[in-house]
Amino acid sequence: MSEQVKETQEIQVIPGPTNLPEITKEELLALYRELRLMRRIEELAAKAYSQKKILGFCHLYIGQESVAVGVASVTKNDYWITAYREHVHAMAKGVPARDMMAELFGKATGSAKGLGGSMHIFDRSCDFMGGWGIVGGHVPLANGVGWAINHKKEDRVCVCFFGDGAMHQGAFFEALCLAQLYKLPCIFICENNGYAMGTSLERQSAITELCRRADGVGMINERVDGFDVEHVRERTAAAREYARSGKGPVLLEIITYRYKGHSMSDPAKYRTKEEENDHKKNRDPLLITKSRLMEDFGVSQGVIEELENSADAEAQDAYDFAENSPLPDTNQIYDFVYVD
Repeated sequence: MSEQVKETQEIQVIPGPTNLPEITKEELLALYRELRLMRRIEELAAKAYSQKKILGFCHLYIGQESVAVGVASVTKNDYWITAYREHVHAMAKGVPARDMMAELFGKATGSAKGLGGSMHIFDRSCDFMGGWGIVGGHVPLANGVGWAINHKKEDRVCVCFFGDGAMHQGAFFEALCLAQLYKLPCIFICENNGYAMGTSLERQSAITELCRRADGVGMINERVDGFDVEHVRERTAAAREYARSGKGPVLLEIITYRYKGHSMSDPAKYRTKEEENDHKKNRDPLLITKSRLMEDFGVSQGVIEELENSADAEAQDAYDFAENSPLPDTNQIYDFVYVD
């Protein structure tokens, strides 16, 4: 046997305790307001799409809000890159609701000046490095960001989101291999909502515990319950601590569920109403967080309603802003294709 061949090393698990302080009532109230805002924004986006105010494709995130909000609560100052179901990702990272909704409407006031639309939201000001339309194609780009972090000696990570379907792409495996080889400060997050477009997990993958895909490159990995925003927050903090330690990247498989079809054109007839209603009743992120606030922190129904009304008003303001904003100047269509 060649001397270069090393013995197989056992893959570690992410350390349990973190330096993250226990969440306060005020922090959880803020997270609940974000969850409510994201839910209402997406509901209004569905309305706008049905009225042909949003054109092209539109992939909604309803039901998955606790993933983006929980991850953002501990990675707000890091880089994010994601796929095309990114409306909530963008807002959680710091893109204003007005800018995000205007981008969906294709208006000049959008975060990408109306030239990106639903699948290509981008905002450099908060290091939201964009939604990308090719399934799995953006995962290698996270490596580039991770390499830049090391080159600039920044105390940051790159968080990369993708769906369960993207984990079957060659680009995904290649990216994991290089990220682990060079110990890049990346957190790869698979949002496993159980369906790749309309194909259930059991019909698309022989291995249903998708985080184990990282075993093949020796990358630390973990499966996370994504319905509880507090749990997502805690496990992401642990992953971030590990990725910043210089020991290498992390793959998190976060179990979640989307209430809408793959896109607005998908009636989602491949699943039963019973399955959907079960998730809405027993695993809804908003209900879980609301219950925690009321039962464990003693927050009154009145305070909850004030938060909800505030979030709903902000969402409606974003909708009205987008609807009343001007269309882009067609003379500028090529302005951002090449660098001056």
